[in-house]
Amino acid sequence: MPPLYTRGMVPDFVDRHSIVRTIWGNPDLVLLIFAGSAAEFALNRAVDWLFFTGEIPRDPIGRLFSTVRYAQEIVFVDEEKARRTLERINARHASVEQDRGQTIPDWAFRDVLYMLIDYSERSYTLLNRPLSESQKRDLFEVFLRIGEALHIPELPKTYAEWKLDRHRHLVRDLNYSQHTAMLYQSYRRHLGIWRYYLLLEVQALLVPREVRRLLRLNSNPLISGLAQVYGLIDSGNLQSLVHTVLIPPRYWAEVRQFDRTASAV
Repeated sequence: MPPLYTRGMVPDFVDRHSIVRTIWGNPDLVLLIFAGSAAEFALNRAVDWLFFTGEIPRDPIGRLFSTVRYAQEIVFVDEEKARRTLERINARHASVEQDRGQTIPDWAFRDVLYMLIDYSERSYTLLNRPLSESQKRDLFEVFLRIGEALHIPELPKTYAEWKLDRHRHLVRDLNYSQHTAMLYQSYRRHLGIWRYYLLLEVQALLVPREVRRLLRLNSNPLISGLAQVYGLIDSGNLQSLVHTVLIPPRYWAEVRQFDRTASAV
């Protein structure tokens, strides 16, 4: 879907009626996206790059928030501002590669992009309903443009092609390692015990079977039922439910700043 134009004739990077704005402007959905991604990326064969910078193991919640801010600076701004943010991300990656003296593998960049597409869809489906075929195409096409701006090579050109390549990446690029265990120890340390176990329950609902198997996650029927009830109740009454149960209180005010529902349409 092509971007719309604002009153000043500056094109938005993402169409104002795009499902991507609906998903990424909802704090609860954003947190679910990163709950799923936190599980899968802990298994990724390129997870050692996180330990080189030390940012996620040291402060996983703070890194989550900075990533959300980057994403919203792409999704909810005009084309020019989004391109500047994407170039900052490119520069950040180049700096890390120079410091380490290695190049981040192309397949690792695709893995991260694919995760954001997949968990955007899975999170919306969990709390609302399955995306329509046109919404799936819209979601994919927005992230394809992001991937191209980040100079990620060999990206699929259609949603159907992406589904096939996504499965290939899941089968090939995941394994349980010492870094997996260390990241989960960090999650537990920063979330506290009961929020950590709620995170595991949420992850079990969200992640593909390949991830569930490697992490030995088992979905809880009670949690699954609560997720279905959530989708039937007006979001105004339960807007903060997910971040209330998953994020420690000291972060709640910052999470509320992610709410862009008024900008989603």
